Amino acid sequence: MDTSVDTKTDKLGRRTGPRRRYLVAEKLSILEETRRPGASIADVARAHGINHNVVFGWRRLAQRGLLRAESAGSSALVPVRVESPTVVPTAKLPSSRTEAAGSIEVEFPGGVRVRVHGCVDANALERVFKSLARR
Repeated sequence: MDTSVDTKTDKLGRRTGPRRRYLVAEKLSILEETRRPGASIADVARAHGINHNVVFGWRRLAQRGLLRAESAGSSALVPVRVESPTVVPTAKLPSSRTEAAGSIEVEFPGGVRVRVHGCVDANALERVFKSLARR
């Protein structure tokens, strides 16, 4: 991720070009500076060349638990094992969605394992995986 600052400015000295993207660790470091005795969010933001409203937004995210140190790293991957069906498919089409051949098994950290056999509604399966990933 690019964290560089574009040095191009307009006639009024305002930065132009793409926005700077801050890493979660940088955001948390700046928020920590605002917690020092006598520190002003506006002063800390100005020292880093950031609008104070951006820092207030980061603070709200941190208060809601959406800005955490463990989210600073890359996204964690979960192991997935793809298996071929145990039944050899025939030319006969399934008479219902539940008869379709196939299986998916996903193991989440903490030992939670989900097995899906046959044809499943993709939206329902996505909601299950998202709720398990939040645990």
